Amino acid sequence: MCGIIGYVGRKSAGGILLDGLQRMEYRGYDSAGIAVLDQGTIWPLKRVGKVATLTRAYSENFRHSGTIGIGHTRWATHGGVSEQNAHPHLSNGHRFAIVHNGIVENYEKIKQFLQEHGYVFFSETDTEVLINLIDYHYKKNPAQSFIEAVRKSLRHVEGTYGIAVLSTVYPKELIVARKSSPLLIGIGERENIVASDAAAVARYTKRVIYLNDGEIASVTADNFSISTLDAGAPKAVLHELDWEIRDSELEGYPHYMLKEIFEQPTVLENAMRGRFSEDDCSTKFGGLPITLQDLRSADRILFCACGSAYHACLEGKFWIEKFARIPVDVEYASEFRYRNAPMGQHTIVFVVSQSGETIDTLAALNEAQRRGYRVLAITNTVGSTIARAAEAGIYQHAGVEMGVASTKAFTSQLTVLSMLALLIARTRDMDAIAGQQYVRALRSLPETVKEVLDLSVEMQALAQKYHHYKRFLFLGRQAMYPIALEGALKLKEVAYVDAQAYPTAEMKHGPIALVSEETVCLFIATQRTFWEKTASNIQEVRARGAKVIVIVSDDQIFDERPYDEVVRIPAAHVGIKPILSVIPLQFFAYYTGILLGCDVDRPRNLAKSVTVE
Repeated sequence: MCGIIGYVGRKSAGGILLDGLQRMEYRGYDSAGIAVLDQGTIWPLKRVGKVATLTRAYSENFRHSGTIGIGHTRWATHGGVSEQNAHPHLSNGHRFAIVHNGIVENYEKIKQFLQEHGYVFFSETDTEVLINLIDYHYKKNPAQSFIEAVRKSLRHVEGTYGIAVLSTVYPKELIVARKSSPLLIGIGERENIVASDAAAVARYTKRVIYLNDGEIASVTADNFSISTLDAGAPKAVLHELDWEIRDSELEGYPHYMLKEIFEQPTVLENAMRGRFSEDDCSTKFGGLPITLQDLRSADRILFCACGSAYHACLEGKFWIEKFARIPVDVEYASEFRYRNAPMGQHTIVFVVSQSGETIDTLAALNEAQRRGYRVLAITNTVGSTIARAAEAGIYQHAGVEMGVASTKAFTSQLTVLSMLALLIARTRDMDAIAGQQYVRALRSLPETVKEVLDLSVEMQALAQKYHHYKRFLFLGRQAMYPIALEGALKLKEVAYVDAQAYPTAEMKHGPIALVSEETVCLFIATQRTFWEKTASNIQEVRARGAKVIVIVSDDQIFDERPYDEVVRIPAAHVGIKPILSVIPLQFFAYYTGILLGCDVDRPRNLAKSVTVE
């Protein structure tokens, strides 16, 4: 959950490191630091807080123009948020410096060993232990290569890591290695850049090599070599980045979150482009090796995901079970690997992760593969670990999502899952006419979303009216329950407000005890089928003093007087209505967060890519 960058070339490293950190800040922003090797000395600069604070300190105080260095933006795990615990960390004697993403699980045992050999520690981190272990192995044999000293050290490490190491002893070389934490090498002209995220290198090169688990690389300005911890020689595969630098620019918007909400019509169109059958009554996914016969013979589907992706999978479960009549299970990826859940022989497993690096989801993928199941991925990131580890998958084509709280990536996941539901349904009981109606609804989605985006001003006014309330309950039935979960999560993430979600009828089975005059209840009630029952639930909370905001569909007719606020979205097919329903909730969370003075793009304690358990 940290951002790593390293540079070796002919240019001054400092500015390039800072630019890369700025573009990866969504990966962690508790503290940031760089270290540049200049005239035989490693010069570190670290600051608590965001990269902007580090950049100011660099402009004011840093006078070192070395052409090799490393940088890091941190999401704290071991040790509190302080300059002492910020990366890079230097070894005793300052021969080596390291930036690290991951957790060294046996660091206490290694630390005790090093202390017995005279090493002193100045931070609370596991990372400082690792860099001193490298120094220890170097001192045992100063004649060995840089990569060999790091390789020997990593053989003692239990846990996960992505690292970049700098040394005064080997002044023209960086060593990088990975285990369950992403790293890539950007190949430039007389310069190379290493990073944990393509965002950090896209300005300088589009040619990248993704390291696999257990690989270690030596990187110089003119060359690189990749090997394994066992000294094997894997083949490097060159990838071309499909990434534009403008994707990480605000382009006139005050925040990335708002920009990405408004990008959703384009994003959803990209998710669907080229994926409808020629007869316009089904969908197709070119990246799936699975046949229609395989889909028809599947007796169960299992989704594994975390966070917003988990909510998207719950929606996928509703669509697939409704239209395809096949049982679907949805598991938290963090729980699946530790459960011995019974699974049928013909189960198909889908793992869903925007970043493609979510450590819990990757672990679930590996566990399902070990048990012999076909595992397919839905991800937004080409070349990610999950994309490469799965048998095959579906790319979302949502573009880079810079805001930590997912908006456009979530709705693109919903769109892909809705299309998947249609594909499976057409192998079973859905006829061609129903398929054509579904396709027409999907094709209309980008334009219909544009209509929903017009609710921005209305939702801003509601946020102004209700942002000071202490508790929010989000309530929805059937297909709207996952949307309620997502709405509550968004408000928690970006406004730090107590927000919970329940199926509407479950509210009276306990959660109604929370309802008071300080409560706002948001009912996502866009289904005509359940309107009368939902209206009764609304009266129950109103009788206890709660304020009620109800989101309804244009095709619903009802008396608006009993409700405090009514928000209308366009009438739509059930295969797209949940996608439309979540957008007002995204706006509400965004504007509430702004009114409460929160950093909606970089919420406290969160990071975009969760690469530690």
